[in-house]
Amino acid sequence: MKKRVVLALGGNALQKNGEASAEAQKKIAESVGEAISDLADKYEIIVAHGNGPQVGNILIHEEAASTEKAPAMPLETAVAMSQGQIGYWLTQAINNAFIKKGKPSKKIATVISQVVVDRNDPAFKNPSKPIGQFYTEKEAKALAKEKGWTVKEDAGRGWRRVVASPKPIDIVEKKTISELVSDGVIVIAAGGGGIPVVRTKVLKRLKGIDAVIDKDYAAEKLAELVRADVFISCTAVPNVYINYGLPEQQKLDQISVKEIQDLKKYGYFKAGSMLPKVEAASAFARHGGTGIITDIDNLRDALNGKAGTIITN
Repeated sequence: MKKRVVLALGGNALQKNGEASAEAQKKIAESVGEAISDLADKYEIIVAHGNGPQVGNILIHEEAASTEKAPAMPLETAVAMSQGQIGYWLTQAINNAFIKKGKPSKKIATVISQVVVDRNDPAFKNPSKPIGQFYTEKEAKALAKEKGWTVKEDAGRGWRRVVASPKPIDIVEKKTISELVSDGVIVIAAGGGGIPVVRTKVLKRLKGIDAVIDKDYAAEKLAELVRADVFISCTAVPNVYINYGLPEQQKLDQISVKEIQDLKKYGYFKAGSMLPKVEAASAFARHGGTGIITDIDNLRDALNGKAGTIITN
């Protein structure tokens, strides 16, 4: 039996030096395709991905072109648009990697994924995730009044819309994803953390909600639900470090959940950077799997226990 691996790929991994064109990002996706094609013979693979830069650009386009007859799409729909966009790039890159290596191509599918959140999640009372473009304070407050947005000043760079970032509690398409993987399909799913949805109180129907879900938390939840063996958060560095960038920098190799949680208590991992990756990988390890944090170049060695930060219970 092949081990089942869920790989969480950062949205910034497809944008180097701010290159935002489709062709530039498709070119960068080629390295992801190469890595996935190298692993496909040995592992069942599900690729989740972020979408921060991409969905931000979609929202800018939507807002700039919005008219009464063609109004801007809401955030949850923009997330769906980014899933299709990035899923297309990755599907093509993986397929082309098989062709380049002269290997028979595997079946590849992108599953547009809805991720259920709790409408009472505390995050909805304190929106904190900046999205979209920058505005002056006057523009931002006028838009907040017009559209019902929450806006905040963002690190001295201007004002932006902020939305809630609730935790995922279920993935609607989990059974479909699991069946596809069992049938030998490389699946791209839970893109951008998934399309945030809630269930209505009475009929339990699904309804989209304007929010963003952290891709590491969503990918870890997916790994649990599809009974994966390994969860990998793929980032820009080969390992997790403490005192990163300082002379006393120290990389973490094999480490237990308890050990890394102790380090977390001392504030070594920052929100919006390494903290979600550490929390997601640790959560998966607590459920009996292996959590790994590494970069795209070290995936194979990390899966063989020879690279990356590897977290076990």
